[in-house]
Amino acid sequence: MTNTSGNSNAPQIHPLLRRRDGHHARVTFEELFFDLVYVFAVTQLSHELLTNLNLTGVIETLILWFAVWLGWQYTCWVTNWFDPETPRIRGLIFAVMLAGLLMASAIPGAFGERGLIFALAYVAIQVGRTAYIVWELGPDHPLAANYRRMLGWVSIAAVFWIAGAIVEHEARMVLWAIAVLCEYVSPMFGFPMPGLGRSKTSDWTIEGAHLAERCQLFCIVALGETLLATGATMARAESWDGPILSALLATFLGTLAMWWLYFGTSSKDATDAITHSDDPGRIGAYFHYVHAILVAGIIATAVGNDLVLAHPHDGLKVAYALMLSGGPAIYLLGSAVYKKVVYGVLPVSHMAGVAALLALIPVAPFVDLLTMGWLTTIVMLATGFWEGRLVRKRRKTAKPQATH
Repeated sequence: MTNTSGNSNAPQIHPLLRRRDGHHARVTFEELFFDLVYVFAVTQLSHELLTNLNLTGVIETLILWFAVWLGWQYTCWVTNWFDPETPRIRGLIFAVMLAGLLMASAIPGAFGERGLIFALAYVAIQVGRTAYIVWELGPDHPLAANYRRMLGWVSIAAVFWIAGAIVEHEARMVLWAIAVLCEYVSPMFGFPMPGLGRSKTSDWTIEGAHLAERCQLFCIVALGETLLATGATMARAESWDGPILSALLATFLGTLAMWWLYFGTSSKDATDAITHSDDPGRIGAYFHYVHAILVAGIIATAVGNDLVLAHPHDGLKVAYALMLSGGPAIYLLGSAVYKKVVYGVLPVSHMAGVAALLALIPVAPFVDLLTMGWLTTIVMLATGFWEGRLVRKRRKTAKPQATH
């Protein structure tokens, strides 16, 4: 088996695998091109939530988000092991892109008349990609057993995806939720399958820095969509008066705070943590789970930003208040768990930020959307400044130890 230090033996050699030479495996142009489909998918999800801002809409969007994330994340693991610049893997990526574009286009009607199109496109991504890798690896490669187990689980999930697409709305939600759980939870237990055993994270010989960078790039995609939505809403405004410009500043600074909390305080340390871990597969699996929560918070926050810009003087409905406080709170919770993986401790700054955001909900009936937008932004900025100071102290104390 190979590891992130670049050691290898004969059974691991395969013409489609990345060459592990001890250096950081770069993200290829094929992977960046692939991500463009997911810019569209994230945009579709935020628009879907904005137009269905109720409990049913939240559950539907959450299910669809997990489908989008799982399709991207499983492909990310493939391109971590396999070289996207080889013609066969490049062709696989482009085929997944086409199915992903169809899936993303079907998101607005996924719980309506386009449910079967959405499900078939998603199943084609998950089952088709995994089956192709199993075929390419053959029976004896060290990665083959893991991919056979994975194929078993995505095939089980496929049954629920397709069955859900041919039943009515509530039943579809239940069946698709089961499908999501099959694909999201099964890696936690090593894809256990009768007769095939289970995988161990120590067998997932990933290139840690590459996986960290891919997750970071998806966060950039989500944050970028937030800025795009802000700009689009601003462009549609009839007049650019003081409240609209104030709303623009509040939403921009809130997005900047989210960027800082991820990229300014932890992204480099995260790369080091996964690269130097004795079990990078385990850390990579944690990234798989945590970033789904993190990006969900970004998507929800983007919806809140749209509301603030479009209707700054409107009062807050319960759904609006929950979105404006809940989106950043979900983001901070995801970020807190992410930093627990990186640093080994839950950041006090994040938990205080979550508490402050939840404390704003009772204030909502007495303020308008613009005021609430500024209040949540102030909490996020304060959390960012607090966390930044803690990180600087942590790095100062770490330097003398590193040179000792």
